[in-house]
Amino acid sequence: MIAARLLLPLLAVAVPAMAVAQEPAPMETPLAYPETARGDVVEEQFGVAVADPYRWLENDVRNDSAVRDWVTAQNAVTDAYLETLPGRDAIAARLTELWNYERVGIPEKRGNRYFYTRNDGLQNQSALYMREGLDGEPRLLIDPNEWSDDDATAMAQWAASPDGRYIAYGIQDGGTDWRTIRVLDVESGETLADTVEWAKFTNISWVAGGAGFFYSRFPAPDAEGEFQSLNMNHAVYYHALGTDQSEDRLVYATPDRPALNHFAEVTDDKRWVLIYSSEGTDDRYEVVLGDLGADDVPTRTIVTGFEHNWDLAGSLGDILYFRTNSDAPRERIVRMDVSGEAPVVSELIAEDEATLEGASVVGGRIIANYLVDARNEARVFDLEGNRVATVDVPGIGSLSGFGGELGDPETFFAFTSFAQPTTIYRYDSSRNERTVFAAPDVMFDPADYVVEQRFYTSRDGTRVPIFIVHRADLDMSESHPTLLYGYGGFNISLSPDFSAGRLQWMEMGGVFALANLRGGGEYGAAWHDAGRLRNKQNVFDDMIAAGEYLVAEGITSSDQLAVQGRSNGGLLIGAVVNQRPDLFAVGLPAVGVMDMLRFDRFTAGRYWVDDYGYPNREEDFRALYAYSPYHNIPETGDFPAIMVTTADTDDRVVPGHSFKYTAALQHADLGDRPHLIRIETRAGHGSGRPTSQLIAEYADLWAFTAHWTGLDVPAAE
Repeated sequence: MIAARLLLPLLAVAVPAMAVAQEPAPMETPLAYPETARGDVVEEQFGVAVADPYRWLENDVRNDSAVRDWVTAQNAVTDAYLETLPGRDAIAARLTELWNYERVGIPEKRGNRYFYTRNDGLQNQSALYMREGLDGEPRLLIDPNEWSDDDATAMAQWAASPDGRYIAYGIQDGGTDWRTIRVLDVESGETLADTVEWAKFTNISWVAGGAGFFYSRFPAPDAEGEFQSLNMNHAVYYHALGTDQSEDRLVYATPDRPALNHFAEVTDDKRWVLIYSSEGTDDRYEVVLGDLGADDVPTRTIVTGFEHNWDLAGSLGDILYFRTNSDAPRERIVRMDVSGEAPVVSELIAEDEATLEGASVVGGRIIANYLVDARNEARVFDLEGNRVATVDVPGIGSLSGFGGELGDPETFFAFTSFAQPTTIYRYDSSRNERTVFAAPDVMFDPADYVVEQRFYTSRDGTRVPIFIVHRADLDMSESHPTLLYGYGGFNISLSPDFSAGRLQWMEMGGVFALANLRGGGEYGAAWHDAGRLRNKQNVFDDMIAAGEYLVAEGITSSDQLAVQGRSNGGLLIGAVVNQRPDLFAVGLPAVGVMDMLRFDRFTAGRYWVDDYGYPNREEDFRALYAYSPYHNIPETGDFPAIMVTTADTDDRVVPGHSFKYTAALQHADLGDRPHLIRIETRAGHGSGRPTSQLIAEYADLWAFTAHWTGLDVPAAE
């Protein structure tokens, strides 16, 4: 059901017995920031003299002692300031309670074996388990908590062989995007000698019988460039079990086009291997097909042109089922017959008003996961494209999973919402029946929170959805400290999901708002296109309009409003704070892209030109320079309190972005509110972080944000 306003009737919540009342913080004595050397770098680009006084902060902290000393000094100032804030220890204690619930991943079935991840609550890393049979006793297979003293080494991905005898898994150390792939023998519990290094932006796809798997990697970088150098010459390899990586067979590479990315996927029946190639972050692929029944796996191109998305949903002999946006901006499902020399494509399920996010063939059915006004709905079709059912779900939320095979109706999916931690369901596609596989036992009542979806009008008249979540007993006739979150880029949709950190913000009496900005994928290709390249300003306008709406509706006020975003969302926060510092009390940009003229010089940054444009092209340069957070900080002004967060091993968005932005903030005369940076060590862009590290960061963020928005914090015990 599509509605302009959705309200879940929920029960009242008990208010914490004691809290430290806070008014929005008054101006304080300006902090003494560490001295940051200003260089004289000025480069002319298209007639514009572009100053970059903090270019030296781009250097890797591991290789440059001056950058290392700067990081140490900044963290010392930030830590000392945070120590003065009320409630931080109590916030951390409550976060620890809220985080302490069992978390189970979506199972992967192989024969009669079920593999899944599990975290008992406060484990720093989730472990991998297996059951023999659906109701079998869980058996621990892999426990990453034993891999390092600081628990910052994680299991990044894993894939069971077709017979369930082996698990190939990726090891992620300290948050880096690099992966080392190892193999576990499930029968013996022993880790094989097989070791695959320098895998990155890869999946693991097994061939029939578990003889080996496909993976993607880059050439080994030099020691100094491991975390910063551009990644080029991605290639697909095949690793045969029991052999050294030096013997791995190169399956697919494009040395004449070194900027392309490639990854391989084997069909469920193990007959075909598909190799997808892409130029950037857009879902625009060329697809090569290989017959695994042939000795040399010959390949032929079945999709050319880098124009559209082609996402395999399943296969039946010579018929491949794809989700695609070819002639369908909101995606459709097609059949591709590859029995002849040229593939023949025919439509199976037409484009809908809702955006199709995923599809899979399970037990003679196609399960299609749609996004309806930023919330998921799973529809079930037969193999002729006739709709036969809709998967029953508990309410407004997000769905994921539905993996499986053509001959087996059993599949699993996850449901989550803002106040509902992830529940795993088993689903029988032949009967349209779901049962609970794993449900969390949490330290709060989800019914104590209300989730509402509204729509507001952006600067150019565009109607934008926003979720507003808070305690059910909160008196909404009064304004409250509010945390507004956004992303707006790369065709990524934001839908309701659970965060123990956000829940505590709401438990303390804060309101949480999530805006579905243009640039995302909520309404298909047109919504994405309206927020990228030279339309990027629309994203910032949408976020500013969301803040104005929350103030105009009396939900919050400008001295109670905090804005938060990560990665591309960090760029968002930097831009909107520059453009409307009067609207916000706090800015929380995390791992953000802050220098829009040099983002393409490091690691994966070159892929982002699909959304941002090319800094070396004049039209793109002028658009980028107009909003680049680092380059648009005024010399004087009255800025909100800002806490930048990043990590020293972030090799996705290198920390130099945040370092330079923070140095520029601290140099300018922007009022008495603090402009700090919190730099995590042994962490990256976000994945693989230990639970304890996340709790500590949220405690710091909420103590800081509560202080500057006037949110009451728990009293120390």
